[in-house]
Amino acid sequence: MLFIYIHGFNSSPDSFKAKCFSKFLSIKYPFDEFIAPELSDQPSKAIQTLSHCIEHNQSKKIGFIGSSLGGFYATWLAEKYGNKAVLVNPAVNPHELLVDYLGENTNYYTGEQYEFTSEHIQQLKYLTLQQLKKPKNLLVLLQSGDEILDYRLAKKKYSEAHLNIESGGDHSFQNFELHFEKIYQFFQ
Repeated sequence: MLFIYIHGFNSSPDSFKAKCFSKFLSIKYPFDEFIAPELSDQPSKAIQTLSHCIEHNQSKKIGFIGSSLGGFYATWLAEKYGNKAVLVNPAVNPHELLVDYLGENTNYYTGEQYEFTSEHIQQLKYLTLQQLKKPKNLLVLLQSGDEILDYRLAKKKYSEAHLNIESGGDHSFQNFELHFEKIYQFFQ
């Protein structure tokens, strides 16, 4: 199986969650594959990169793991391709949330500076799904202490998905590694 990790806004393939899940697979399930592509700050290019990864691996069973904005992208991809996805504190309406980030930004991991524009917001709005057709293909991990995203929005949007809600925690999803086996089994 191929796991595609989808990082969030201002993050990278070097994120803590990506590295930890990759290490878990290499130790416990070494025959499975893991990729975490570097995504553009432009949503349309990020989706294009991810779609390219999927289309070049069509012969493999593919699962998505997306965190924050990556969870938003994973939702869109799961609906389009029919794959399962695990969403970790997913962004629900990033076109509304990220308006505060219009202008100059710096990626936390790479230090790269870029301009986040109203065109990016429009691209996110275009990717927003009003209704989920295959909610059972989604496992949603939420922590109520998320200081960036209101977990109740995700709880409502993903009410028909497999929901796992923990009290406390934060946006980084504390103790993520305790869920690795559950995540792996969800895809089986």
